[in-house]
Amino acid sequence: MWPVTGTQPRNGRHAKPEPPLAVPAVPLSPEELPQLADASLGDLVREAATHFSTLFRSEVELAKAEVTTELRKGVKGSIFFILALAIVLFSLFFLFITVAEVLAIWLPQWAGFGIVFGLMLGAAAGCALLGWRRMRSIRKPERTISTVRDTGAALTRRSAGYRGAGEFSAGQPSTGPVSTGPVSTDPSRE
Repeated sequence: MWPVTGTQPRNGRHAKPEPPLAVPAVPLSPEELPQLADASLGDLVREAATHFSTLFRSEVELAKAEVTTELRKGVKGSIFFILALAIVLFSLFFLFITVAEVLAIWLPQWAGFGIVFGLMLGAAAGCALLGWRRMRSIRKPERTISTVRDTGAALTRRSAGYRGAGEFSAGQPSTGPVSTGPVSTDPSRE
């Protein structure tokens, strides 16, 4: 048997190695910071937004990598639960035969098997009824549908407002649409 080295996978030489958690992260080495006295406010805001965006993307990638790794472990573990369930289901066949044979001590054999068959049909009908009642209680996601519609309507109104505001020249700053209605400062009117 060959010793396991750093280049060989731990589960044998033919095992698929786990992919490394390659996450684009914030650099760990100190980077040269620009002189704050020379930078404009816009440059500082842009740099802060870039760093925040990089940090946020790195956090999302790290979360994805961790969840993917844990899901793989869960799937591998659940295979054994599925195998155990299959064995139990095949074992139930022998349990039902045993119950029918025990009933055959006092009744004819056909009656014992008939009673077990009737009990199995009753259990199946009860489970089907419970499943049907649970399925009937499923509703569509009303709140999600409502918020998606509200968001779409708000975006439509906002884009229509910008289209109606006229064109802006390249030299002038964009102020967006101008409201022609009265401005209310009373919070009870909103």
